[in-house]
Amino acid sequence: MSTQTDRYQNAVARYLEAWNAREPGTRAKAVADAWAPQGSYTDPLADVRGHEGITAVVTAAREQFPGFAFRLTGTVDGHHDTARFSWELVSEADGAAPVAGSDVITLDSDDRIVAVLGFLDRVPAGA
Repeated sequence: MSTQTDRYQNAVARYLEAWNAREPGTRAKAVADAWAPQGSYTDPLADVRGHEGITAVVTAAREQFPGFAFRLTGTVDGHHDTARFSWELVSEADGAAPVAGSDVITLDSDDRIVAVLGFLDRVPAGA
């Protein structure tokens, strides 16, 4: 595995750690570890900048889907400062995955996220 591949996988691992953090303090720290201070997150439901805005989006998702965890599906692919990957939101109770998506992240020279472009591939009705 190349150092470049490690770079992308490590960034995605930090990203998923932020989305899976249960406690508010842990979540805020995980967001700060994964994203650059003025980093952004954009998907069909959100468009925010900065750690506070990103933390608010992650918190809202955690509140909407308690007892669920984000997990990587497939492999992380990347080049230059950009990586793409797919994920599912999985029920810890029964393994159902009602939400799935694909994200593209851009990294800075410190391997922190400066931008996320998220796409929702599967969303339950009413979500």
